Amino acid sequence: MTDPNKFRFSIDRGGTFTDIYAETPKGPRVLKLLSENPDHYPDAPLEGIRRIIREVTHHESKDTPSIEWIRMGTTVATNALLERKGARTALIITKGFGDLLRIGKQNRPGIFDLKIIKPEPLYEAVVEIDERVHPAQKLEDSSQSGVKILRSPDRETVRHQLQDMRRQGIESLAIALMHATLFPDHELLIAQEAVELGFQNISLSSEVIPRARLVDRGHTTCLEAYLNPHIQNYLEGFRAGFADHDTDLFVMQSDGGLVDADSFTGSRAIFSGPAGGVVGNARTTRATPVIGFDMGGTSTDVSRFDGSYEWQFESEVRKIPNLVPQLNIHTVAAGGGSRLLFENGMFQVGPLSSGAWPGPACYRNGGPLSLTDANLVLGRIVPEQFPNLFGENEDQPLSVSASQRAFTALMENMPSQTGQSIEETAYGFVEVANENMARAIHEITASRGYDARDHILSSFGGAGGQHACAIARALGISKIFISRFAGVLSA
Repeated sequence: MTDPNKFRFSIDRGGTFTDIYAETPKGPRVLKLLSENPDHYPDAPLEGIRRIIREVTHHESKDTPSIEWIRMGTTVATNALLERKGARTALIITKGFGDLLRIGKQNRPGIFDLKIIKPEPLYEAVVEIDERVHPAQKLEDSSQSGVKILRSPDRETVRHQLQDMRRQGIESLAIALMHATLFPDHELLIAQEAVELGFQNISLSSEVIPRARLVDRGHTTCLEAYLNPHIQNYLEGFRAGFADHDTDLFVMQSDGGLVDADSFTGSRAIFSGPAGGVVGNARTTRATPVIGFDMGGTSTDVSRFDGSYEWQFESEVRKIPNLVPQLNIHTVAAGGGSRLLFENGMFQVGPLSSGAWPGPACYRNGGPLSLTDANLVLGRIVPEQFPNLFGENEDQPLSVSASQRAFTALMENMPSQTGQSIEETAYGFVEVANENMARAIHEITASRGYDARDHILSSFGGAGGQHACAIARALGISKIFISRFAGVLSA
């Protein structure tokens, strides 16, 4: 039973905008802020909560311990991974397998490419532990059914190896040993030594993802170790902004479930924000086949629901395997902040993004030309209906003139498009973005045996709704649902 005298906050912290819905003692409130605005506040969700409480009670949040709970979907983990801003991590693995994750499974997505460029691993150091167990069937010398211990790790040696990691400045450990899912004792032994040496961030593969296949299990454990410190530091800083540190803080996981902030981990956080959209579609459409279309500031996320959730039990994030179950969400780098470029005689939308800061040109921060600018000059975004968040005092509307100037500058370097108007050029970029988004919908429907025409296309209002309508026409989808409420919150 909720307390009518307390505040309850539901927050979506996206890459560009942070949207807040609050239940307050004086009725509901909504607020939209730029996710990054370093000249005015250090953290958008915290600032939004403070502003709403101040508006309702005329007190700062630190002086008002009246928050019942906070529920948040966040891109903190996703951004840390994309920008490679995670913790300094070391991989702890069985001796002789130090190169295993670099070697990987020898997959070749581009089988005709002469030059294969592999992504850099998340870990920067490797420690090989002289230990080995072997699957067996109730052997006489087995320590437990199904496992034969060939070598146990020497504690003293392990201690020296971990001390060397401390001296190198390693912050986080990813421990992934051979057959640890059958016999986790050696991982636990190493973790005990690490705790005694002062390591606070330790991820065990036997706990993170207790499944066979060391390559994928090792990658998933490294992902966890790499992101956990960044996530926990953010959440601790967020909680520190309130006088009542015991406020219930729940965070959305990639599988669509809410967990206590203390249980929120890196490998389960990649689709924290978009998963909320899938759950929202599921709750509102029930068994009706629906395509969820969530066009944000940095990317567009599409999903499908027809009465039951669609899951991914194996996925890749920036070519890093992740075995943690998550909702099936297809993401393309086409959002309001996607940069518009003219290269090799072609229009290009993304994957580079202007982000929340400086943002598109129309944000008045000197940012680059972006998809939002195209929608603005075409009249698909009406400045009077958009929150006044821009300028030095965060009180000015979007600048149409800034968008037009940015298009004029781009068109000076487009000799093949001579004679086109700004509107025609902007529409060309919008068409390219629509094609990218339509391709994402094709991936979750036709490529898996479903006919997109049998679905409702559910989208947010604003410019996202405009794109959704164009895409629906191109795909032959006749049923479209545009959320008016979300249109208030979404760019």
